[in-house]
Amino acid sequence: MNIVLLNPRQTESERWNISAKRQLEHLRTHVDVQAGDTLKVGVREGKRYLTEVLSVSGQQIQLKPLREEAVPAKLPVTLIVAMPRPKVLRRLIMDSVTLGVEKIILLHSYRVDKSYWQTPFLQQLNHYIDLGLEQAGDTIAPQIELHKRFKPFVEDILPTLISADRPAFVAHPYEDLKMPAGIAHGCTIVIGPEGGFIPYEIELLKKNGCQAVSLGSRIIRTETVIPYVLGRLFHA
Repeated sequence: MNIVLLNPRQTESERWNISAKRQLEHLRTHVDVQAGDTLKVGVREGKRYLTEVLSVSGQQIQLKPLREEAVPAKLPVTLIVAMPRPKVLRRLIMDSVTLGVEKIILLHSYRVDKSYWQTPFLQQLNHYIDLGLEQAGDTIAPQIELHKRFKPFVEDILPTLISADRPAFVAHPYEDLKMPAGIAHGCTIVIGPEGGFIPYEIELLKKNGCQAVSLGSRIIRTETVIPYVLGRLFHA
């Protein structure tokens, strides 16, 4: 936790309070926070601040804001991912939020098990978003959408996400064209399931504006390919 994320209602007075059990336990156990210490605090969907700890008790930590700090910029990326296995979903959401993705779309495809859409983790996405924001020191959550029908999404919605200055790339290991590196504009990235998109899906994506590009001959897991692709596209 590199920032303490608070709801706006917790910052309505001159004295702010941390009262969530998870945050209190972390700050007492791992940070050993004491009165007089400083803490980095963010207001969800708002600003971030350096604060001073006024008091520490078993039920709350009271803070005073000292000064405003900059919120990390988002990556101009819409990340479209075929719905992964539930345990992968948790890591995928947290890591994507930490890396600064501005929009995440979870999509059904032929090789996605329908049972994945029944996972209780989908009801806990806000928790994993908070963990990703706290790790990155960010306050602005990405927009998240769920689409359970592949063809209508690709034909009706995907084209609205693509423009001349915001292309879309679908990672596909059997293409000759290499994924670009170090781009200076936003983009949409499409990542398939563990077994990959079937040929029909790749052709439909290409027909509706995606460029199919290769990352090389190695087949990479979903949770590995996302940081790899983002690092490749937006390295300094």
